[in-house]
Amino acid sequence: MDLPCPEWMKHVEEKWTRLGSAKRESFSLLADIDEIYRYGQSQVKQDDVEVLLRISERYDGNKCAESATRCREQGNRSFKLKDYKSAALYYSKGVSYAGNKTEQLSLCYANRSAALFHLGLYKECLEDIQRALDEGYPSRLQCKLTNRHTQCVNKLQKHELCNASSLKQHTPQTDEKKNSITELSAAVSVHFTPEKGRHLLVAENKSAGEVVVEDEAFSLVLIPSDEQHMKAHVFGTQHIHCHHCLLQTLSPVPCQDCSYACYCGPTCRREAWRQYHRWECPSGSQLLTLGVLAHLALRVALKAGLKEVQRARESHNNSEASNSESGSCGESYLGSLSEQSKGVSPVSRCSECSEHSSCYHGRLYLGIYSLLPHVLQHPPSLRFLLALTMATLCQSMKDVGPETWSCNEQEGGNRHEWPDQSMLGAVALRHMMQLRCNAQAVTAIRDKEDSSLAVQSSREVRLATALFPILSLLNHSCCPNTSISFHLGLSSAEPSSLGSSTPGVAVSIRTCRDVEAGQELLHCYGPHYSRMDVRKRQHLLLEQYFFQCHCDTCALELADGTGTLPSAFSKLRCESCGSSLQMGTDTDVHVCSQSSCPRRTTNTEMQRKLQALRQLLDQALELMEKQRADGALQMLQEATSHADHFLMKTHPLQGELADATARAYASSGDWRQAAWHLKRSLAAVRSQYGEDSLELGRQLFKLTQLHFNGGDGQSALSVIPLARRLLSLHCDPHCEELEELKDMEACLHGTG
Repeated sequence: MDLPCPEWMKHVEEKWTRLGSAKRESFSLLADIDEIYRYGQSQVKQDDVEVLLRISERYDGNKCAESATRCREQGNRSFKLKDYKSAALYYSKGVSYAGNKTEQLSLCYANRSAALFHLGLYKECLEDIQRALDEGYPSRLQCKLTNRHTQCVNKLQKHELCNASSLKQHTPQTDEKKNSITELSAAVSVHFTPEKGRHLLVAENKSAGEVVVEDEAFSLVLIPSDEQHMKAHVFGTQHIHCHHCLLQTLSPVPCQDCSYACYCGPTCRREAWRQYHRWECPSGSQLLTLGVLAHLALRVALKAGLKEVQRARESHNNSEASNSESGSCGESYLGSLSEQSKGVSPVSRCSECSEHSSCYHGRLYLGIYSLLPHVLQHPPSLRFLLALTMATLCQSMKDVGPETWSCNEQEGGNRHEWPDQSMLGAVALRHMMQLRCNAQAVTAIRDKEDSSLAVQSSREVRLATALFPILSLLNHSCCPNTSISFHLGLSSAEPSSLGSSTPGVAVSIRTCRDVEAGQELLHCYGPHYSRMDVRKRQHLLLEQYFFQCHCDTCALELADGTGTLPSAFSKLRCESCGSSLQMGTDTDVHVCSQSSCPRRTTNTEMQRKLQALRQLLDQALELMEKQRADGALQMLQEATSHADHFLMKTHPLQGELADATARAYASSGDWRQAAWHLKRSLAAVRSQYGEDSLELGRQLFKLTQLHFNGGDGQSALSVIPLARRLLSLHCDPHCEELEELKDMEACLHGTG
């Protein structure tokens, strides 16, 4: 959960303590969200608003001419060093800080156009040239822009194909398959049981790799940079991704009133303003202070609008009353879920009723509102934190002015005042509680930016937190049968239920193994069997999602008696005979699996050896970052020699050592040695993550790169089908890895 900053949490904790035991007990008994919010309202004093404003000063989001000048000067220094990407990012920060129709803004746009030109982004360069002129670029300097404009046009005419490739990552995909509309297909249906709540079943057999659901995010919030990054002027996701659709861009356009929100273009800026940013903009620093959870909860309510909120509340209240009178399954489910919830959404009607899935066709807000808030599962102190946080936020926003509280009705464009501040606050509080179990991290694979590395190391980075209507219905499994991939910057091909078509973010849910008709689609909430043992998984799932996991994998591990699957976690080697070690009757001692071998090793000693290996690996990685591959290679060889004495080839650390060694050889151009060592890592990756895992697919992709770069076309062609099969199970067909595999294969066959 992305909770508020520590200072605000400490402030609320002190207020909770000062309530006294009697008032805390009284608050703990409240189960109605409206009542909880009103209690939070009653506790908000002017001092609380002032504390929030004081804390939020560090997140100042105002325009500032001095900051704009400073960023432009930093960009100029990077430009002189020919670090054009950093220069563009600094100029973009200057654009954000500069006021509208100022010379400073025009200079930042003009300078950024120069950096974009050197990066080969000619279309974006032309756009910035026009922006600089529109903002009043000095006439005495306009000859520079005129010359650059001519050069851009010539480049675009001469290198149209090259230009299309370079702009690929900056162009929203409009694949017909991804209309960015949340809708259940005939192949998937929503079902309900008291034990599982709402869940998704497939109506027909599905092969591994098939897309079964396309779901659009109802709303999302970009992850801001932390304070250390901001102070160090390190560029994070907030500087290179659109705050509305997450499209990656080096030429964002800023909000015209604040310095924080930036967008990939005027369309996203306009849509963000219409849907939610007009109300958020004056309170940006407070939203950054109170965290992504509060920000996203408020944004969901603002984006829905007054009419949809009222409709959802009425529908929900009517359904509860109907269930109470009829004694339907919905009543028993709502009453029993406190003990056995799986973090899924409740339905007001059972699977035999006509409306159980109607709110999952189009982006209907009712599907979001009906998600279970788990009120009584949140500890009382956390409920108090959430209630006081939202009440204080609403009060601080109200102080900005009455315009903040007007709601833009989606139909007809009429404006309506919220009839009661409590309604918006209570609805946002409901969403805060829902998000604990239903928020989804939006991630992307990013290469580590080091042009000196011939084979880039990649990592998964979290870009945003989002709320997806259908994805929230999938139950958890520690060994799921689905995999998800995200599509950023999508444009709807048809109007949504909330108005005109708008850019957005979508998720594809695809099967990662064969699923038979009638089987449930299962998604991993985070704790995966390949990454942690069963006891830790059970603890985390119970703590955050309020349920005891009974998936097949957990049942198997628990039945095993040790709480772990030997195939996944027993990777220790006997130093005497080379056989595997296993835990003895004394849990602090490892004994050889061969009864004739007397070797015994304490767990303390084993952990000491593992820690020493980890330190050697970390030191070697630091040397590689400093481009000292020879020293890193020597250290890695020493570490591998030690590891071979007490670790099996399938131990995860053996895989990391082999992978790092491959990178060290690749950096010096020794492709064959690099490929040999990367092959060694496959055993560990395969053992840890499984034969059909995304991790193994990405490792095979890197192996293909090494064979290709080393001129070993036959080996590359032998690996490509394996890598393609695994990546196709988990990734979008147009992802960068699959496209590169296609290009390499075409080149090796002489058709590319």
